[in-house]
Amino acid sequence: MTRILVVDDEPQILRALRINLRARRYDVDVAGTGAAALKAAASHPPDLVVLDLGLPDIDGVEVIRGLRGWTTVPIIVLSGRAGSEDKVAALDAGADDYVTKPFGVEELLARIRAVTRRLGASSEAVPALRIGRHTVDLADHSVRRDDGTEVKLTPTQWSVLEKLLRHPGKLVSQRQLLHDVWGPEYQNETNYLRQYLAQLRRKLEDDPARPRHLITEPGMGYRYRP
Repeated sequence: MTRILVVDDEPQILRALRINLRARRYDVDVAGTGAAALKAAASHPPDLVVLDLGLPDIDGVEVIRGLRGWTTVPIIVLSGRAGSEDKVAALDAGADDYVTKPFGVEELLARIRAVTRRLGASSEAVPALRIGRHTVDLADHSVRRDDGTEVKLTPTQWSVLEKLLRHPGKLVSQRQLLHDVWGPEYQNETNYLRQYLAQLRRKLEDDPARPRHLITEPGMGYRYRP
């Protein structure tokens, strides 16, 4: 699921975009200041940022520069500044697109779809991954046994699996998995993770009781071992 960070100091815009984006199955984080945006991006890296330039603490152009210091995440500027100088400054700082307020939600959604299509195209370069006698294709969200039979996963099972497979060999913390799959209000429901990892192992591991690929790091999190 694509994670979008929406940064704007107008609560009604944050609320409207959060509702519209979640209705279209995006994962949404929001921030009302530049400092909160930079902190949120560092804590839970987004796949795309929608950013207002007129923030109360840090100018949006500086937020772009701050993000570009460590990430290439696409940034769509959403701003009431219609002057060409402001657009040039934002684009030169590293923004990918610029939408002027007042804006139509459908136009913004179209810009987001265009960027996410490019993200999808880049994900196709990710090689197929192996778990036991199964091949997992992250590009088309499919799992197949070596005999060609498709393994059906629920959306939540797929979300948990994808989070691990996109960080091969790396520990993904319990907190990060709960936040990314179920939402920021879920902090302590580690029983969810145990339940879903057990389901995935039964479907994918040759010996679910002694998994070779979907590994538990007790008290810390989980790891995909290629």
